[in-house]
Parts: sequence; C-alpha cells; structure tokens
Amino acid sequence: MTAARKHTEVAVGVLIRLSDDALLLSTRPEGKAYAGYWEFPGGKIEAGETVEQALRRELHEELGITIDGAEVWKVTEHDYPHALVRLHWCKVTAWSGEFEMREGQQMAWQQLPLEVTPVLPGAFPVLQWLCEERGLPFVAPPAVASVIAPAN
Repeated sequence: MTAARKHTEVAVGVLIRLSDDALLLSTRPEGKAYAGYWEFPGGKIEAGETVEQALRRELHEELGITIDGAEVWKVTEHDYPHALVRLHWCKVTAWSGEFEMREGQQMAWQQLPLEVTPVLPGAFPVLQWLCEERGLPFVAPPAVASVIAPAN
C-alpha cells in the first residue's frame, strides 16, 4: 500500500494594483523547482502560522513589502511531481514599502491575459477566476493546456 502524500500548505498573494487592475507576478528563483516560471508570490506556511502571518512574512522576505492585511479568497490543490500543494490564495490590494527582488527573481505587473510565460500550472484556476470576474475569456497557453483540468 502506498502512503498518501502530505500536502504542503502555501500562502499565495494575488497583489492587485488598483490604479489599473494589474497583477504582480514574479519568477521562481534559480535552484527551486520550476525555476524561471512565473507565479504569484508567496510561500510555505510554517507550523503555528495563520495564512495571513505566513503571507506577510513571505512577501516581506521575498519582495521587501509589508501588506496591510489578507484574507483567504480561494483554496486550490495542485499535484506537482515534486510536491502536492494546497494553495491558500489571498487578494492583496494594500501594502507599503518599495519592491525589492530579494531572491534574484524578476517581477512584472500584468494585465489579463498575461503576457509573461511560462506560468506555473497551479496558478491557472485562479487566473481563470480572475478572468471571469472581469468578463474576459480565459485561454491557457498551449504548452500547458493539456496538463490542467478544465474548471467545472
């Protein structure tokens, strides 16, 4: 019998710039799985942390900003070859500080549909919901369209 894989709990920030509704994405740093792929910033929830505490810590460590607050908006799961992750997605519209890419990553403010590629497959359900909220069509990039299941 195979043991069930344990979920890695992850807090993710969907940073939305209210002036133009742009979304912040950053690349995964060298040395990590999927290095160079674009993703929404965030990271693992440590023992004893709430989602908001983890997101606050991760965004300060990675980007140098302090968020005003965060509430879980959606929760999804994605089974990557290296990890089974449960993603706690939080919309963030208020922060302070200057953005510093502290892990050598790139960042980009993006309108929908995104222009940056490749994007981590785990982000596609959220991108689809964001498109639906804005009345926009969602089209997955051809390279990954076959590895994600369509939303019901």
